[in-house]
Amino acid sequence: MSRKKRLLPLLENVTITDCAAEGKSLARVDDMVVFVPYAAPGDVVDLQVVKKKHHYCEAEVVRFVQKSARRAEPLCAHFGVCGGCKWQHLPYDAQLEMKERQVYDQLTRIGKVELPPFHHILGSRHTHHYRNKLEFGCCNRRWLTREEVASGEPMTQPNAVGFHITGAFDKILPIECCWLMDPLHNKIRNSIRDYAYSTGMTFFDLRAQRGLLRDIMIRNSATGEWMVLIQFHYDEANDDIRAKGLLQHIADRFPQVTSLLYVDNQKCNDTFGDLDIQVFKGLDHITEIMEGLRFKVGAKSFYQTNTEQAYELYSVARRLAGLTGHELVYDLYTGTGTIANFVAREARQVIGIEYVPEAIEDARENSRLNGIANTLFYAGDMKDVLSDDFIAAHGRPDVVITDPPRAGMHPDVVSTILRAAPLRIVYVSCNPATQARDLSLLDADYRVDAVQPVDMFPHTPHVENVVLLTRRQEEET
Repeated sequence: MSRKKRLLPLLENVTITDCAAEGKSLARVDDMVVFVPYAAPGDVVDLQVVKKKHHYCEAEVVRFVQKSARRAEPLCAHFGVCGGCKWQHLPYDAQLEMKERQVYDQLTRIGKVELPPFHHILGSRHTHHYRNKLEFGCCNRRWLTREEVASGEPMTQPNAVGFHITGAFDKILPIECCWLMDPLHNKIRNSIRDYAYSTGMTFFDLRAQRGLLRDIMIRNSATGEWMVLIQFHYDEANDDIRAKGLLQHIADRFPQVTSLLYVDNQKCNDTFGDLDIQVFKGLDHITEIMEGLRFKVGAKSFYQTNTEQAYELYSVARRLAGLTGHELVYDLYTGTGTIANFVAREARQVIGIEYVPEAIEDARENSRLNGIANTLFYAGDMKDVLSDDFIAAHGRPDVVITDPPRAGMHPDVVSTILRAAPLRIVYVSCNPATQARDLSLLDADYRVDAVQPVDMFPHTPHVENVVLLTRRQEEET
């Protein structure tokens, strides 16, 4: 006997009161907390519950009874389906206010450490066209919107180029216009799509692991250079000819592309860090520039995706580090050495550590490119490289700058930093929750002296935060 499907309630005339995690909004109905996507504080809505737990539920708006005065008109035609820019319906000043509050709530609730007055969040000068990198999936199973399904019209084109839909790993939402990057990227992506359609090129099938056109990455830089990397999946003998026909089309149509790359990816996922990238036209990199420094950015290189705000972020880190030219600085999770090279001219020496060997090669090359001779870079797992023996060999750092991934720092890394006892720690984080956890581990020996949130990603709930910690022993002596 089959289990009866439980009917979930419709909630009427509900007032949205606040914003919550992951870009959702918040309401309360009796003793139930309700999480709602794409609603704004002040909206009065009818909600259809889609998932119910003991003390909370998730719901979707089925009707706006009254729209909030604090609501903006989303610019993107894909808003509400794509899922990438969850806060487009909020004015930018409201987004900044909520991000600043998010940092404060997480540092106080999770970190439970004494905090100084916060510096107000640094907003992004550009709220559209601010990204320097986007990736688009290509597959033979396009996602249909609710309107398309309701229309009952047959699907004329099953292939799509666009973004993956959350919860549907094998489907792609076709994107016609994305507002995150310079508009040229839309022309490049749509031209690739149209060429593939017109020539009958096969699109990747994630379930069957077949199909030629698999993934597109587009990058640009402040110097006006563009990179396009296309991932193919060669199935047949003549696929290389078909692939190079597409690459030649891009080369002919878009002279702005100075780095045209491709890779045959036969793996079950679309990561290419362990694959050999082939150059079809131009160079294997583009060049980014920041405060007179030039940085080579390859297909595998990490570089902050908001170039202008990256400069603001790194400037904050450098200022809080308080360098005088005499300090030994450890730059942990250095990536391609952007922060290390950015602060090197104000330090005696900077030592960078990063897990990815290719990134360390980029970091060394960026030092060489800029005539910076006081940097050293080491590759390896942070908890293994940063040891007491490493510090004994290279010297106790005066300042540690750390910019870990979203998971934060490994407890062994925190313990090693505590034993190294630097005078100051500058903690750059893309996840204030794990940053708060690490601050609590450092709290016995370090006082938080400054907190500076920085918005790198307008229209999303993501926020960067920079914290300055000062060794307590120094204040006592």
